[in-house]
Amino acid sequence: MAKRRKVEAPRRKEEFSYRGHSLEELKDMDLDGLTQLFPARQRRKLKRELTEDQKKLLQKIRDGKAIRTHQRDMIVLPEMVGTTIGVHDGKTFASFEIMPEMIGHYLGEYALTRKRVSHGSAGVGATRSSRYVPLK
Repeated sequence: MAKRRKVEAPRRKEEFSYRGHSLEELKDMDLDGLTQLFPARQRRKLKRELTEDQKKLLQKIRDGKAIRTHQRDMIVLPEMVGTTIGVHDGKTFASFEIMPEMIGHYLGEYALTRKRVSHGSAGVGATRSSRYVPLK
């Protein structure tokens, strides 16, 4: 008797929601309503209003221009989703596309400032054994 294989239906990707609200609902919210959904640190920052540079960055995003910024402390807002932003990491601009899961986080979290150290082999004079010179 042949074994029957269980056929699974393809998994459907879950719809994104942030604290019970869909992406479309988040985009329709005003900044005050959105602020109430964020954690305390982000709520405090938005309550004290965005800086002039952050307001300029938001305007560039709305205009749809190519964006490179030093504003690592900017909070990812729903209207930024889908744009590609280059965030300065101290040396270069790390480019990434903003996903819905990034809402409420800072841009600087996605542009790492430190790189992994990979040490090479030791040079001449680096160890005691390299000082040994055989006599003829």
